[in-house]
Amino acid sequence: MTSVAAAARDNAEWCDAMCRAHGTPGAFADRAWTNPARTPPFYPDAVTLSPDATAADVLGRIDAGPGASVKDSFATLDLPGFEVLFEGQWIHREPPERREPTIAMEVVSDAATLRAWEQACFDGEVGGLFLPTILDEVTILCGRRGDAVVCGSVLTPRQQVVGVSNVFGEAVWEATLAVAARTFPGRPLVGWEVDPADALRHGFTTIGPLRVWSKIA
Repeated sequence: MTSVAAAARDNAEWCDAMCRAHGTPGAFADRAWTNPARTPPFYPDAVTLSPDATAADVLGRIDAGPGASVKDSFATLDLPGFEVLFEGQWIHREPPERREPTIAMEVVSDAATLRAWEQACFDGEVGGLFLPTILDEVTILCGRRGDAVVCGSVLTPRQQVVGVSNVFGEAVWEATLAVAARTFPGRPLVGWEVDPADALRHGFTTIGPLRVWSKIA
């Protein structure tokens, strides 16, 4: 599996985990993950898993009405009735070495801390997106200043790679790498960023473009 394919698969599995937490699981096929129900905010209705994916692989398997979105993992699709909402870059890093974290990070393990993490991650503008059942699927990290959550990230461990997402706050990349090296030793890290500058400063490289399409109203 190529690095882009591994990153896309991790992202699709992360989207599916979020959907399952909300009671609306998607389905995996060879070329795409799709969900016939509208997905939670910020999560696409489809993620392509192969550069050979076509519009037919996604549009017939989702609610393609207003509000629909598709993550075009290889930036190869042509989706009639959709427009490109934004573009990004997949990122990849070889397994990080063991190190002491620059800031203390804890694993979120209860609903109250998860709510505080969500409020900090989205500057108080989102509530109820991250439900407690997601804690059984992924590793959510947070750092505190006093009692307040001020930084965090998400690690999504897979057999071949570990996904990194929802990185926010100061000095959190270095601390996230330290936790990943200790908790999931030997596994490369993957993810995606609209602006990968911070990731690049911490040893990641860009490995390919992606696009997110949105239904034209």
